[in-house]
Amino acid sequence: MMQTAPASFYQLPLATKQQAMSGDSTRASVTHLLASACSTPCSTAAHTFIQIVPPLSRFQLALDVLMPMLDSRVELPQRILVSYMLYSLYAPHPIAINPFKSVLHASFVKERDLAVQVATAGGVSENEQLVWVLWKILKGDGSDIGPFSPNTLARSPLPPKLRAANLSLEEISVGQLLADQYVPTAPTVTRDPAQPTSLISLLPSSVGNVDTSAPLATGAPAPAPESEHGSVWAEGAVTASAERDREREKVSHAMTLLLTARDRVLTIAEQRALLPAIPQLVSPPVITSVDLPDIIANNPSLAYPLLNALLAADSEQGPDTYLDVLRHLPPTLPSFDLMGRLLRDTTTVTDVATGGRTTIADLVRTDVLGWFIHECVSWLDRAEQDQREGNISDDRFAKGVQNLCRFYNALIKLSIVDPASDADSAEMAHFTLRNSHFEEANALYRILASASSAF
Repeated sequence: MMQTAPASFYQLPLATKQQAMSGDSTRASVTHLLASACSTPCSTAAHTFIQIVPPLSRFQLALDVLMPMLDSRVELPQRILVSYMLYSLYAPHPIAINPFKSVLHASFVKERDLAVQVATAGGVSENEQLVWVLWKILKGDGSDIGPFSPNTLARSPLPPKLRAANLSLEEISVGQLLADQYVPTAPTVTRDPAQPTSLISLLPSSVGNVDTSAPLATGAPAPAPESEHGSVWAEGAVTASAERDREREKVSHAMTLLLTARDRVLTIAEQRALLPAIPQLVSPPVITSVDLPDIIANNPSLAYPLLNALLAADSEQGPDTYLDVLRHLPPTLPSFDLMGRLLRDTTTVTDVATGGRTTIADLVRTDVLGWFIHECVSWLDRAEQDQREGNISDDRFAKGVQNLCRFYNALIKLSIVDPASDADSAEMAHFTLRNSHFEEANALYRILASASSAF
């Protein structure tokens, strides 16, 4: 049954009715945007919102549509998107003057408390990523989130240091609270001199990271307000708190860079900022195996330290998830460089099959190398066919043959493969014979043929 407008609607002036219908259309467009934009970058969705909503309607629409979704039971990616959009409406200005800051802060506190309760019970809350997004926004780093889609942010695991329990927006640190105790705010305040005051008792019981169960030495009065010892303690607490904040900021920035590495080449400065933090981003892993090929292609210098850390980490997924990615890498120079370094890597890891210890080199040689060579040959066969049919006009086939032959020749020189073994070299012998019109393939075929005839 078709729904009709109330009778009072038809009694309104024409301009008012047109404005109402336009508002309904805009609201419908925004609702559709929120439902369909979770796979696009947050910045793109926010820009679309700006395009479809008139300037004078944005604040009211944010109040009516965006803000209620922040605390509703919609999907996590939508809540992440709404958080970013509320921030982006006033992104050119400091977060301190964003009119939605109090709402974002209240959501952060609420979601963080829920996540901490789940963590205390031994679980992992599904809203951990939302807490991190809100934390980034409220810390003034909301622009870091823009390049990533809400779906990506929602499915990316967080390293331990960025879990909700370790994120705080307290503007007054423990050290500052301690320091404030030495600044008398009212000279008329007195205390009974017969009751020695413990410094710990001056602090609120809710102050974190202070062990209130360990009293000061028995009989030792608390430092007086002007005590140098109290100032040293306060300064030490401020320093420790600042160090923790800086460390969390570094890990958070490194996480953003690692996600960015899937889409573009990182600058040298960005790589230097990311590399030291890689061990903290792999347990649990921030990225999935699906992200690895793009990172290897765009940032080959990050590929080896990242794979080394992923394979060495004793994660629940095990190494086979990442080994399977290596098996299907294309025959490019970054792939061959990565394989060569892993085949010489003596880092010890757990052998899932036996439960004992082995090395990354042995793991890759046993479980990856043969499969990788086979996939390279298949990839080049398809490239040759595409070249014959005129589907490609570049030299990927010729370059691939040359690079694969050089790579295999290096494996022989390093005694990683046995040229006399049919199990190791039969497929490469056939491949080089078929492509012997290339100098590198011809040279490699002679090596394989002579090694085979010697036995």
